[in-house]
Amino acid sequence: MYQQMIFVNLPVNDLDASKKFFTELGYSINPQFSDENAASVVISDTIVAMLLTKPFYATFTKKEIADATRTSEVLLCLSAESREKVDELVEKAVAAGGTASEKVQDMDFMYGRAFDDLDGHTWEVVWMNPDVVQG
Repeated sequence: MYQQMIFVNLPVNDLDASKKFFTELGYSINPQFSDENAASVVISDTIVAMLLTKPFYATFTKKEIADATRTSEVLLCLSAESREKVDELVEKAVAAGGTASEKVQDMDFMYGRAFDDLDGHTWEVVWMNPDVVQG
């Protein structure tokens, strides 16, 4: 059965530093779709983050590229299999040079935290109680 995928394209200042950051979170780089302008970060079978140098990113849009350290255009949210996995990923991000948000969402049925990557893109990580999700 076909599974729709998402490819999130993100402009980055330093491609090598960004690749290192995401591999330290436990993700892999797909060399087939990576070169000196882009890195394909495999998050799951259906989620890929394309890290693009800003000059290369600019070839895909006529709009100004946002400075994610000053403005917000998108919040990226990843699911996690447990509260502990939420904390683990955020802690890995901080250890790799990211910045954790001080805000923690803890509503019993849902637990979430967030971090900014090296370029200021905000990644939320959320666990939801499967008993509540299934209804």
